[in-house]
Amino acid sequence: MAAGVLTGQRVVVMGLGHFGGGIAVTRWLVEQGALVTVTDTAKPDKLADGLRQIADLPVGLRLGEHALSDLDDCRLLVVSPAVPKDRSDYVREARGRGIPVTSEMNLFIERCPARRMVGVTGSAGKSTTTAMIGAVLETACVAGRGPRVWVGGNIGRSLLADLPVMTAEDVVVLELSSFQLEDLEGLRWSPPLAVITNIEPNHLDRHGTLEAYAAAKLNLVRFQGPGGLVFVHETDEGVARRVAEAGAGQRLRGVRFDSSLASSLRLPGRHNQDNAALAVAVCRSLGVEEPLIRRGLSGFAGLPHRLEYVGESRGVGYYNDSKSTTPASTCLAVDSFDRPVIVLIGGRDKGMPFDEMNAHLAARAKGVVCYGEMGHSLHEGVRACVHAVAGKTAVVEASTLEAAVRAARDLSVPGDVVVLSPACTSYDLFANYEQRGEEFRRLVHALPS
Repeated sequence: MAAGVLTGQRVVVMGLGHFGGGIAVTRWLVEQGALVTVTDTAKPDKLADGLRQIADLPVGLRLGEHALSDLDDCRLLVVSPAVPKDRSDYVREARGRGIPVTSEMNLFIERCPARRMVGVTGSAGKSTTTAMIGAVLETACVAGRGPRVWVGGNIGRSLLADLPVMTAEDVVVLELSSFQLEDLEGLRWSPPLAVITNIEPNHLDRHGTLEAYAAAKLNLVRFQGPGGLVFVHETDEGVARRVAEAGAGQRLRGVRFDSSLASSLRLPGRHNQDNAALAVAVCRSLGVEEPLIRRGLSGFAGLPHRLEYVGESRGVGYYNDSKSTTPASTCLAVDSFDRPVIVLIGGRDKGMPFDEMNAHLAARAKGVVCYGEMGHSLHEGVRACVHAVAGKTAVVEASTLEAAVRAARDLSVPGDVVVLSPACTSYDLFANYEQRGEEFRRLVHALPS
């Protein structure tokens, strides 16, 4: 449905989300004059926070189910990226009736006036890279040496409400998930500047195979114009090959970290140097001057729940990496420190292989504490790897995150690091990774100083 034709039209928003993923698009649709119904299979008590945030809006609610009758006079269906559309009878019915199906991100892209757009995706590091690009561009803007910048997308902020004040001269930086990129394929759109941090197995419970997951990611570059650029790590031959196969090989630019910037970077870990390399390459392509790049990097302290320093207790440092929901990102977290590491892993499985991570932790970590739904399975897997190499890594099983923190405390001595880097989703014990990370913070702050 084209811009400007939503007034008086009945629109169904499918998926408010456990922590309000559909709030921004619902508010925006109401502001456009649409007659909105929000539907979600979750019960009201599970959606309490999101419902509070739309309580002032004149919207209809269909909770605990999706009723086909809501499609009878529907002119547009806006579906949460979390919904697997190919498996949804509700979406299938809407398409069968000829109802257009779209998403929050598609609505934004169709209306965004900015000519310069940066899209960032990857299995790990995309949020930090997105935020780092935004921080450097904001530094240049504040100094009067760069355009106004808007940062949003999967990083947690919808930009729909900002459309009225955006201009063609602004720069928009979007973190894009594989789910959002699946939806964007229908627009045959890719951003002029694209960043792929890496492609490792992830969300296989949704995509089925690594190839299907990678194909969704590559929508980021598939539809670029001839003036587009794709930034990847110079040594990542796998991603470079996939970009070439997607038809963007001539636009590919491999980058590496500029060691002269090391003193400007506040975040630990080689992977954050890799993230910085991509951010710097994008900002240079947009004309940001080197002193401003350095200033922007030095002012960037990182994002919550991504190797976030939480505090110290009895000489042991505690880090919150709750955003880590893949085995690969957990390995990166452990490798970020040159001190003995005790890592907390566990949660709900999303179809990922853990064999390589288990072996890596057995070889690299001082201790591994396994908790939650996957706790027993991970405990057995890591312990088998330790036994196979006659290693000394301590492997402990705990039922809850609180018990896991206590176990890590008991394993640690001054000089050690304890890292929550779960490698799994949070949905066994928590509503989302943010809630998991906040609980970890609370537990750490309750430890004796």
